[in-house]
Amino acid sequence: MASNITLSEGKIQPILVRLALPLLFGNILQQFYNIISSIIVERYLGEAAFAAIGIAGTVMNLFIFILGGCCTGIAVIMASLYGKKDHPALRQAIFLSLVFGLSFTVLIGVLGLTCTPFLLRLIQTPPEVSAFAVEYLNTIFLGLIACFLYNFFAAVLRAIGNTSAALVFLLISIAVSLLLAILFVAHLNLGVRGAALATVLAQIISALLCFLYIRRTLSFLRIGREDMRYDGSLIMKITRFSLVSALHQSSLYIGKLLVQGAVNTMGLAAISAYTATTRIEGIVLAAGESGAEAISVFVAQNTGAGKRPRARKGFFTGLRGMLLIAVLLSSILFFTAEPLMRVFVPSGSAMTISYGTTYLQILCFFYFLSYTGSAFVGFYRGSGMVNIPLIGTTIHISLRVILSYLFISSMGMSAVSYATGIGWIVIVIFHSLIYVRLAKKEANAQGITALSTTEEKVLQEDLPETSCLEEVE
Repeated sequence: MASNITLSEGKIQPILVRLALPLLFGNILQQFYNIISSIIVERYLGEAAFAAIGIAGTVMNLFIFILGGCCTGIAVIMASLYGKKDHPALRQAIFLSLVFGLSFTVLIGVLGLTCTPFLLRLIQTPPEVSAFAVEYLNTIFLGLIACFLYNFFAAVLRAIGNTSAALVFLLISIAVSLLLAILFVAHLNLGVRGAALATVLAQIISALLCFLYIRRTLSFLRIGREDMRYDGSLIMKITRFSLVSALHQSSLYIGKLLVQGAVNTMGLAAISAYTATTRIEGIVLAAGESGAEAISVFVAQNTGAGKRPRARKGFFTGLRGMLLIAVLLSSILFFTAEPLMRVFVPSGSAMTISYGTTYLQILCFFYFLSYTGSAFVGFYRGSGMVNIPLIGTTIHISLRVILSYLFISSMGMSAVSYATGIGWIVIVIFHSLIYVRLAKKEANAQGITALSTTEEKVLQEDLPETSCLEEVE
């Protein structure tokens, strides 16, 4: 495993592929873990528990992606400092980010434990499902610090271009988690709490492995006493990037949570279908998320190194690759939607299979827009403009929720698909307009700089050898 990659030199495409592949494999493996875990629950605990895991997963992701977004914002700052080769500032940023992140995680965990019953009522969770969901979520929230620590150390590795090490530790974590899930659910009869406990224990192991790897192999990241200093401007920057990125990530899942509420009004078959499609869709969208992370780190390091044109070129290279993947995966999913539904909901009703198949096949025509939006998110985030993805996602989610509630009674699950697609169309238009405006602004700034430099050279060439005072005399 390479300890780190210098992203400001060399051919762009191989670098992006080297960055993105471990992220992609990690995201897909994480999705497969979620799928297998859900299947274990469905097989041993029944459809009500399976639906509860789906609903709990939506609520859980709201909090987990707040922490993930927080770490993503931190990674942008660290990648920029690494691009500048300012290792002392990088170590100080790691220390301050860790203190901030741990405090924030405790707050989020308490909030989760307190608000879970309210959130479940808000999304109209059926009573036969709610009890399972509360039991699962309480265990997850009690172990939330382990989740943050893994995401934080993975973000540190990602910031220096090392995405392969975190993948290895994730593989170990997933294997442990699946074994524990089978043990706790199938053999020790711990129910949905056992599935949640398996996840928490696996995250503790992965966080510990990441920490030991960084400590032993990346000496320039070892924090000493001299790095444990308060810096007001740096902590403000960390706070701003973290919270805005957290809001961006969480707004997406707030939207999904509200859409889940619309789906819940259709009954257990629709809930199970939406749970299964969420798992399948997670695999399809994993490539987009991985591409966004790779573009973000690439742009941040090159921006920090003062190579803005290279950062922009990396964005377009990444976007082209992501679009090719989107077309390929969408084509495959369109023809395999029904068989996949039967795999992920083996004991589901015909109505469950029909709901899920229709939902997935409609979305196949829109996934390329989602990938395009993800590429823009990576570019803006890496450029330090973390507020733009937040605004775009808020617009997307607002449309998605409003349209889903307006039309689900007449169109069923298809309403959710079309609402999602329309949201992606709008977000791509928004990002494109911002990009064009930004490109013009940068071009004008470069033109002014170039003109100033040229004028200075002309003046220097035209200056006479004698001074102005000599001419007067």
